[in-house]
Amino acid sequence: MAMNCIKSLRGIVITKEAVGIVDRRTFSAGAKKKGGKGGAAADAPKASSLGKEVKSTTTVGANILKDGTDPKVLDDSEYPDWLWRLLDKRPALSELRRKNIETLPFEDLKRFVKLDNRARIKENNFSKAKN
Repeated sequence: MAMNCIKSLRGIVITKEAVGIVDRRTFSAGAKKKGGKGGAAADAPKASSLGKEVKSTTTVGANILKDGTDPKVLDDSEYPDWLWRLLDKRPALSELRRKNIETLPFEDLKRFVKLDNRARIKENNFSKAKN
C-alpha cells in the first residue's frame, strides 16, 4: 500500500512540473535585436525635428497643461536671484559640526538644526528598533 501512495505522489509531482514548464511565458524568436556588437546603432540618439530657433526661444517639454504651450525662455535678469543658487553645494552635517555654531550664517544654522534633528531621530529610532 505504501508503494502505491509513493507512485501516485510521484505522478502528482511530475504533472505539477510539467504544468509549470508549459505555463511559463516564452518570447518569439523574431523579437531579437538586430545589429552588431554592443548595439551601437540602436543606442544612437535620434536627430531632433525641432529647429534651432524654436529650441533657443522655448522650453520644449515643460508644458503641463493640456491646451497650453511651451513657456518662452526669458533673459537671465528676469528670473529671481534664488534660482541661480539652487545648484550650489551646501555643507554636510559633519562639516557644520566642525564649525563654530555662533559664527554660522542664518541659512547654515537653519540647515544644521534640521540635519542634526534628523540624525538624532534616526539614532533614537535605531536604538529602539526591534532586533
